[in-house]
Formats: sequence, structure tokens, C-alpha cells
Amino acid sequence: MLSGCSVSSLAARFAFFPPEPATYAVRKDEATGRLVASGVPRDNALDVLLVDTRRGNKVVAFYFRNPCARLTLLYSHGNAADLGQLYDLFVQLKVNLKVNLMGYDYSGYGASTGKPSEENTYADIEAVYQCLETEYGISQEDIILYGQSVGSGPTLHLASRLPRLRGVVLHSAILSGLRVVCHVNFTFCFDIYKNVKKIKKVKCPVLVIHGTDDDVVNWSHGKELWKLAREPYDPLWIKGGGHCNLELYPDFIRHLSRFIREMETITTKIRLKKIRQSLQPRKKAHRVNTTTTTTFTTNCCCRIRVRKPTCPSCNFSCGCCGLRNCFSFRFFRCCRPTCFSCGSCCSCRSCFKCCCCGDTR
Repeated sequence: MLSGCSVSSLAARFAFFPPEPATYAVRKDEATGRLVASGVPRDNALDVLLVDTRRGNKVVAFYFRNPCARLTLLYSHGNAADLGQLYDLFVQLKVNLKVNLMGYDYSGYGASTGKPSEENTYADIEAVYQCLETEYGISQEDIILYGQSVGSGPTLHLASRLPRLRGVVLHSAILSGLRVVCHVNFTFCFDIYKNVKKIKKVKCPVLVIHGTDDDVVNWSHGKELWKLAREPYDPLWIKGGGHCNLELYPDFIRHLSRFIREMETITTKIRLKKIRQSLQPRKKAHRVNTTTTTTFTTNCCCRIRVRKPTCPSCNFSCGCCGLRNCFSFRFFRCCRPTCFSCGSCCSCRSCFKCCCCGDTR
């Protein structure tokens, strides 16, 4: 019988497929002293970075600068690609969305060191985010996290820890690792990428994009993540879209651009107001029909709902019994209340017999 750790390692083995060999390499330019990537076009607006993680790995990151940008996209890719394959897509997103874009390779992908694992991807995205803060002075208020497929795991991991993020995009995202393989509706302790739990902690707008004909990660994953989001944005369900071709549909860039533009208009003041509202404890109101019912809180242990009675003989609001102060009671917990008119005690369990008018509830 496999232990939880063995099953988790087995799930991770099926989750990561880094291209072999890598589609690019990183070297130092002797003339400028800067890192450059071979296998991709030379671009003066591209910074090639080596970022140290807390788990001792060095991950490669590409930072694409856009002088017109107001926001920065931190992109976590799928499980079978590296930065060399994504270069053209990143350039298109940078231009069409008018954003800065930071993409990175997980440990064990491309020219990054180490081996791919769930914990390593968490350390990878944390390190890249810290690089955006320290090297480029970009705060979380100006960052949108973007996660594609398995990349939704590290994306939601980081998003759940950053309360002032501008937004999150989930592209063909997963509920959890085992839910992709086994189609279960509950979470095992050894499951990987438990997005189904983490998305509930995300405090910013979440855009979900998914293809209706996705045969790798079923459309139901995207729909459930959208339902669980605390601040869901209008989703994009691409009819006929698969798992790896959503960028080819015109609605993809159109809807994504609208999301980016709306996120740009959200001021810090509005975001802070929403954050404060979300942090306030929600008061559970005791809803009562005020036209027929009044709520009283006594000095004892129970709450009492009081309503105008109906006469047993005429089935009308009690006008014939002559006692306007005679009430019927419904108790949440019985603590021997007394009639408001006659002062008699009640010793019943589920009803109250008023000694004033003989009406039994």
C-alpha cells in the first residue's frame, strides 16, 4: 500500500513534463556583463534574470518591459513548456495588453536548476515576486498574477498570501492535482495544488478562462473555481476551446484586455475599501417578517419570536378574543417564559398555551 508521501510523489511525476532538451540557454554577455538567452531573439526591452529561491535553486526569469504599462503580469506557465517556447506569446501579451510581463521557468525547467515539484514551484514564484519588488520597485497593488493549467497552483498559492493584489487570471486552471486524474469531489491530504481551498482566500478580482472542450482539464474545474472565488469577474468560456489553444480565439485577447483595463481603473482607495469590508466579520442577521413578527431578546438564555395570533374560531387576527396583548410564541430553547398578559408559566416543550384566551400553538 502506498503512503501519502509516495502518492504525492507519484502525482508530481505525472504533473511535470519539462521539455528535453531545453529550448534556450542562458549565458553572460562579455561585452555588457548582462545575462542573455540564446535560442530567442535579442530584445533590448528584455531582461534575463537568474533568481535564487529559498530552496536553493536558481530559476530563470524573463522580464519584458513596456513603457506604456501601468500594471505588471506575473505569468506561471503550464507543465509542458519553457520560456523559449513562450517567448512569442509573451511579446504579444506585452504589446496587446500594454503591460510589463514577468515569466519564469520552474525549478528543473529550461535553464533553471533543481527538480520540479509542488513545493519548488511555490518557492519559485515567491522568489520571482520578491525580485519584482526589490529589483523593479513593483508592489503587489500593481501586479496581476496569471496562472495557466498547473501554473494555477503557484499562482493561487501566492495570491492567497497577498491581500492587496490587483487581480488574478486563471487560464485552464485545475481544482487540484488528483481531481484532474481521478475526478473525485473531496480532497486527500496527499493531493497536490489544492486550489479548491486556496481560491477562497484570494481577496482580489479573479478572471477564469476555460475551453468548453478541454480534454485535459475538464471545463468543470474552471466553473467550480469561478463559483468559489470571493470576487469573481465575468468568466470567459470559449466554446470549442481545448487546453492549449485558447490564445487563438479572438475572444481571448478581447476579454483579457477588458479585464486589464478595468483593473487599471481600480484606485488604491477603492481596493483598500473592499479589503477592509472583506476583513470585517459578517454579522448574521436574524431575518424576520416585520409585518407580522417582532424579535425580543430577554435577559435569560433564549431568543423569542413573537407574532400576532389568529383566533381558533374565526382564523383571523385576534380581534374577537378581546385581548390585544395575547401572543403566541415559538421558542429556540425553552426556559419557562411567562405570558405577557397573565404572567402564567409555560412548561411545554414545543408549544405555548396562553391561559388568557385558550389559544394553543
